[in-house]
Amino acid sequence: MLPYFDPDYEYFNQRINPPRVCIDNSTCSDCTLVKVDSMNKNGILLEVVQVLSDLDLAISKAYITSDGGWFMDVFHVVNKQGQKVTDEKTIQHIEKALGPDSNLLLGGEKEGSSSPGRSVGMHSIGDHNAIELKGSDRTGLLSEVFAVLAELGCNVLAAEAWTHRTRVACVVYVNDAASGQAIDDESKLSRIEQRLQHVLRGHTGVGDDDDGCRPVAHTNFSAGSNTHVDRRLHQLMHADVDADLDGAVSGAAASSGGEDEEDRPEISVEHCEEKDYSVVNVKCRDRSKLLFDIVFTLTDMEYVVSHASVSSDGTYGMQELFIRRKDGCTLEKDEAESLIKCLEAAISRRVTEGFTLELCGRDRVGFVSDVTRVLREHGLTVTRAGVTTVGEQAINVFYVRDASGQPVDMKTIEGLRVQIGQTVMLNVRSVPSSAAAAVAAKAPGQRRQTASGAGALSKVSFFSIGNLLAKLRA
Repeated sequence: MLPYFDPDYEYFNQRINPPRVCIDNSTCSDCTLVKVDSMNKNGILLEVVQVLSDLDLAISKAYITSDGGWFMDVFHVVNKQGQKVTDEKTIQHIEKALGPDSNLLLGGEKEGSSSPGRSVGMHSIGDHNAIELKGSDRTGLLSEVFAVLAELGCNVLAAEAWTHRTRVACVVYVNDAASGQAIDDESKLSRIEQRLQHVLRGHTGVGDDDDGCRPVAHTNFSAGSNTHVDRRLHQLMHADVDADLDGAVSGAAASSGGEDEEDRPEISVEHCEEKDYSVVNVKCRDRSKLLFDIVFTLTDMEYVVSHASVSSDGTYGMQELFIRRKDGCTLEKDEAESLIKCLEAAISRRVTEGFTLELCGRDRVGFVSDVTRVLREHGLTVTRAGVTTVGEQAINVFYVRDASGQPVDMKTIEGLRVQIGQTVMLNVRSVPSSAAAAVAAKAPGQRRQTASGAGALSKVSFFSIGNLLAKLRA
């Protein structure tokens, strides 16, 4: 007979040594220090970085150590304006999300993110279904997807879409337009899935398993309601594209709108014999959420970060990460090559150039469908998208380029403004090219802003559903 084992004993040490977080605004003159100490567990670094990233805090420096049973991190952060974090509500959220009252150690991974509004089960948008989509990208694809949903009586509450290397991944939250509740009719769910599959396959009619190739179309009603949105989009992109290592570099350049060779991340993996680590070195254009994307990739590939140093010179971000596999072993040569390709893809996914279109109007069924149809009619390709509903207002943000991958002509923008009409507020912002951003980063008066860690590409930051919803709930 096996001896009795109290299930609460597993967390006993964590209860007597709860996580501690300190927000320090006095040590540094130009940034806030966030210090986190806690018992160590697998994935804890990603959860901490996720909380900071979801609040749109730029990380300019970080010192990370988690060898043995203890986890100690120091992050230098600033807000979106490049200033110290002094907002009391933001500070309280960090303390609650990472402090002794958080679920950082007590089953945090199982219960989902503690960050506001960034999980598939966003309670703020009510009862809903989460739909995951991935497939080959083409001009007008999102317009067709949203048109199908509107036609089938689905109200789009929120959505996020990424494109990369001619592929697209999207998570859409819908409910029944008539009842305002989640769709529970199995026949209707099946009909929606079939129609979306048809749209994703496009004019080629290629199925998911034709010729034994990777799937070109995938639709799934997500069962896991606590998956972080950015994590899930990375996973969809990773499983569909990044495992395909052949031609990854050329594909990345082709879909990034003409990415220069010098703009490609410099990534190397070496072996540290003295401490028996694999050392990952990354140097690339600095930008918002860079550390999150790198840490996510390592965590999802089941590597453990034991030590790390992160810094930024204002234009480039440098990261040195000492890692091992979960079993304590260092990486083999073929593993290192695969990791480099996957990190390159994860870093380049968020780099977007062109124009940002921010649209706000009264919410109604088919609003997103109508907006994306107008974009398609003007020959615009959506490279990134964020959609949400707050009260009676629909807020849509799109990164767009023309069909040839070039920046959008201002005449097109003006024609777009006329066709959308006076009932929808439209704000247009230009995202600087990599070269222009680099020059701006070195210009007088810009140094502090870029040195904050947001980097040259983040002066026009991507729309954050979580940040907006957190402010509205405050």
